[in-house]
Amino acid sequence: MRVVQAVTGSYRAHVTRDRILTAAAVGLLLAFLWYADRTFSAYSIRILNTVAIFSIVAVTYNLINGVTGQFSLGPNAFIAVGSYTSALLTLSPQEKVGSFIIDPLIWPLSVISVSFPVSLIAAGVAAGLVAFLMSVPVFRTRGDYLAIVTLGFGEVMQVITNNAVSVTNGPLGLKGLYPYTTLWWSWGLCIFTVICTVRLVNSSYGRAMKAVREDETAAEAMGIDAFWTKTLAFTFSAFFAGVGGGLLAHLITTISPSLFTFFLTFNLLIIIVVGGLGSTTGALIGAILFAWGGEALRVVEEPFTLFGRDFPGVPGMRMVIFSAILILMMIFARSGIMSRREFSWQAAIDLGSALLARIRRTG
Repeated sequence: MRVVQAVTGSYRAHVTRDRILTAAAVGLLLAFLWYADRTFSAYSIRILNTVAIFSIVAVTYNLINGVTGQFSLGPNAFIAVGSYTSALLTLSPQEKVGSFIIDPLIWPLSVISVSFPVSLIAAGVAAGLVAFLMSVPVFRTRGDYLAIVTLGFGEVMQVITNNAVSVTNGPLGLKGLYPYTTLWWSWGLCIFTVICTVRLVNSSYGRAMKAVREDETAAEAMGIDAFWTKTLAFTFSAFFAGVGGGLLAHLITTISPSLFTFFLTFNLLIIIVVGGLGSTTGALIGAILFAWGGEALRVVEEPFTLFGRDFPGVPGMRMVIFSAILILMMIFARSGIMSRREFSWQAAIDLGSALLARIRRTG
């Protein structure tokens, strides 16, 4: 009995410590955002917003591809739904009349105008509803066939955005959106998304998703409804992809069908594979490296001086270096940076203690 009580007490102490450290880390992040919002340039703030938006979408995209093990290639469709929904709802009726010059916007969208927070919720709901309806035909397939079906839905969505002129304004897209997306909105929703995703992964539903990933037939034999488990992950992922799309629309203030091609899905796939399929921490690391690193590499496309020699900028060299880095990653870290591991405070404390011990020995 005493042993059980000791173990329980130790567990509770560790949980309390982890919560305090997590709260402190969030506090430091908020302090950094406050400082950045007041001192950073508009370009740097835009990069930070982009990092947060990619983190939102990547973390939840990893839920369906990494945690549940379903090879989906359709997040660009949900981001498009979220972007157009949020944009159409925040534009005023007068702005809609000025934008839709080929065909007028259909009623009641032509007269509806809501606040930015409401538009983000609507964007998530619309994307989630589309995903829920898609899940019926999508999850009748598995593996490569599932990837082809979801890829097809993504292409269909792009065709719809190009041709549904009375809803999306066709190839002209939507312009003049108000830049509602700030560091507080993007990072606040990023923190909320990570918390929701981690809690879902660590719940009984998350364990069911992992069981489906490992062996769907065995999971069903144990009483898990594989279809509804996959549908839950798919809809959850689509909801936050829609929210991310709404944030993206009001960050760049203009959207068009060309923004939501398969190239967007490909970028997200790179993020979660580099970070480690099945790892929420890895998805976050991959999103940060992709969004920030892609901008940092722009320096090679501009003239620079190295070791006293002047080198001309080479247009496109950024993508060459980026591709080389990806090749090296796939050769030397095939499971990604984190594989399926997650960040833990205990591991961080142990690593810090080991480093301090080594420093003391060498000093």
